[in-house]
Amino acid sequence: MFRITLPKVRILLLALTTLLALSSCGTHEFRGQLLDAPTAATDFTIIDQNGQPFQLSAQRGKLVALFFGFTHCPDVCPTTLSDMKAIRQRLGSDAEKLQVVFISIDPERDTPELVNRYAKAFDPSFIGLSAPQATLEPLYQAYGVTAIKRELPNSALGYTMDHSTYIYIIDTAGKYRMIFPFDMPIDDITSDLSYLIKNG
Repeated sequence: MFRITLPKVRILLLALTTLLALSSCGTHEFRGQLLDAPTAATDFTIIDQNGQPFQLSAQRGKLVALFFGFTHCPDVCPTTLSDMKAIRQRLGSDAEKLQVVFISIDPERDTPELVNRYAKAFDPSFIGLSAPQATLEPLYQAYGVTAIKRELPNSALGYTMDHSTYIYIIDTAGKYRMIFPFDMPIDDITSDLSYLIKNG
């Protein structure tokens, strides 16, 4: 007769528990675009509208959603910020672990005060930042942001900005983890962010 002794039972239980833990980690199917090899996010410091420094690395412990846009944007930027507000509402109590940061790609018109006011009009928790072009340019390059000025000779605006529309996600450990393309379903983004908040 095959007999299982107490030490063997403990070993089997430990192995089973480990197997279940490992399998549960792989149950989430990400909808966004994961980076092949997450690396430490490029840190930056931008002085806000109150003269205080906002530093990305100081946000450790939270997910950070970076979005680059401009206050005169007619469609993509307000849509994205409205979506992020809806996502925070869906996250419930976990919303406090998500920091949305809106960074201007049009510092010629977007003052720190204007950008911050614009971002907070969508959600009071949002942070809006702007700085001189020389300060922002290395940041655009680090995250692969495209921002091209296009003249509008027949418009009172004078010009607009053609820009990339991704949301860049920095995880709780400060690693550049994934991106979401524009117009991705809100429920899909919420699912991914909720997983990252709970599992890192």
